[in-house]
Amino acid sequence: MEIFNQEEQEQVVQAISLAENLTSGELRLVVERKTHGLEAYEQAKSYFEKLKMHQTAQRNGVLIYLAIDDHQFAIIGDAGINEKVPADFWESTKELMLSHFKQEDYVHGLIVGIEKAGQQLATFFPRREDDVNELPNDIHFGNS
Repeated sequence: MEIFNQEEQEQVVQAISLAENLTSGELRLVVERKTHGLEAYEQAKSYFEKLKMHQTAQRNGVLIYLAIDDHQFAIIGDAGINEKVPADFWESTKELMLSHFKQEDYVHGLIVGIEKAGQQLATFFPRREDDVNELPNDIHFGNS
């Protein structure tokens, strides 16, 4: 069984593209069914490395990780963005997303999280004329 249908995937990828049009930052999304025995944050850290999120020029990558069946998720920002966002930023973003997730509306929960992360990235890392998309905008489906 697939996690998102084609239309839902397109909505999420569109949100990533729109958010990245405002910033030099990079957003990635990893979705899988289970965390495979790890806490969501640990699994997110593993994917952050695996997807080379730490190799962006300004260290301004953000990864959103969701394990649907385990009802766990995490958001990780690289060093460049973490130095700049307010201390409660990731928690407030997670709370916003959680309000949708509790209703099993994963697509809109992800979209609002992507939009909020994109707004913060745009504040601290506005898009430059010579900006290059350093990482793919697609959804990475983990080891479901």
